[in-house]
Amino acid sequence: MKNFWSRRDFLFQSGGGISGLALAYLLNQQGLLGAAGDVGACSAKATGYNPYAPRKPHFAPRATSVISLFMSGGPSHLDTFDPKPALNKYAGQPLSGKGEIVVRQGNPGPLMPTPFQFRKYGQCGMDVSEIFPMIAQHVDEMAFLRSVYGKSNDHVQATYELNTGKIQMGLPSVGSWVTYGLGSENQSLPAFVVIYDHRGGPLGGPSNWSAGYMPAAYQATVFRSSGDPIIDLKPPAEVTTGQQRDRLDLLAKLNDLDLKKYPGNTELAARISSYELAFRMQGCAPEAVDVNRESEATRQLYGLDDKVTEPFGRQCIMARRLVERGVRFVQLYHGGLGQQNRDTWDAHDDVKENHTRHAEEVDRPIAALLTDLKARGLLDSTLVLWHGEFGRMPISQKGVGRDHNPGTMTVWMAGAKIKGGQIIGSSDEFGYKAEQQPIAVHDLHATLLHLLGIDHTRLTYLFNGRNMRLTDVYGELIPQIVA
Repeated sequence: MKNFWSRRDFLFQSGGGISGLALAYLLNQQGLLGAAGDVGACSAKATGYNPYAPRKPHFAPRATSVISLFMSGGPSHLDTFDPKPALNKYAGQPLSGKGEIVVRQGNPGPLMPTPFQFRKYGQCGMDVSEIFPMIAQHVDEMAFLRSVYGKSNDHVQATYELNTGKIQMGLPSVGSWVTYGLGSENQSLPAFVVIYDHRGGPLGGPSNWSAGYMPAAYQATVFRSSGDPIIDLKPPAEVTTGQQRDRLDLLAKLNDLDLKKYPGNTELAARISSYELAFRMQGCAPEAVDVNRESEATRQLYGLDDKVTEPFGRQCIMARRLVERGVRFVQLYHGGLGQQNRDTWDAHDDVKENHTRHAEEVDRPIAALLTDLKARGLLDSTLVLWHGEFGRMPISQKGVGRDHNPGTMTVWMAGAKIKGGQIIGSSDEFGYKAEQQPIAVHDLHATLLHLLGIDHTRLTYLFNGRNMRLTDVYGELIPQIVA
């Protein structure tokens, strides 16, 4: 039978060979041609076609894993970690001298003091709201960034920005970039895991942990905090392990034939690896997230004996168990789109009621996470990051609520050998805009990658003819964090 080439094959075979030789010659002349088997730091082309293979960082890392605590809905910095006495002094007066006041809903109200009391904690004397009495016990291990700002006052766009660096959907998330850059330390678990609130997923949905234009292998695997942690992980009861292995082997052979024909098909390579990872996960993933294996003392520490703290406490234990087993990036969402908007930190109606309720749900579990990581020797190698998608306005809404404010928010970091007990940057006297040392989201991401041993300017992915970066063409390291 006569063998016909496709048009793609003909063009590649006729032009690719000559141009490839020329390219190799020019690269060799300039000393840019790597030796055989040299894939370089943070390269996506690991040996074989395993996108999860561990890869070397650019330099010695301070941390090997990240736990992101995302408070969905936008917690108020003014009522948590950034007290503003001026709000008491000028209460009831209009916010002026700051240019046009942009609000998301309704008309701007007057300046509104916080309904909470602040106290000083730790040797550093950090001011923390009364709603976080247990987290406050750890301020000497935490760095507070009081001047982080974003670009949008829309929940979905702001959530995308904190996760991907931009307000548009469809871009790789920070967890995907970390997985792409460093691979996985545990070949039987995903490198990037998302565990969202038992009440529902976060604003913006799966685009928050998407791999965007990267191979699908780098997107997050979603674990649930209640019920079966991983949906559809177990095969049908009538399928034996041997049968499943035979099917995967046959599928791998067929896919490998296609991969040899089109070696540049990263999507196919990712699909092959994902099948194998799912098979390996059947054996170890259920154990990794089984909080019932923890001691009774540990379960009580995280608040699993209290119906208020149990849901997020369960998420926090799962996160610790995962980083303990080599998972690089774990993102926990608190606040989900259930039946009512009150299930998030979105305090339009009553900031006192909203924040009191949600703080009670997370205060004990987060404090327990920090305590547990430290006790197990994991805090120095784990970066713990707390944030929402934006802060809230210093003026009132509906008399007792607060509207969205991307102009400034407070983010705190702990672990990764970061100097604790420090305040970095500040907002203005009313907490309306970042004033001293404004920190953009790109700066936050650049610093996070640096702590993991990655130079954010060198971690690139070629897409549409351009070397794309998590930080685009921006991003400055936060000097107090990386010092």
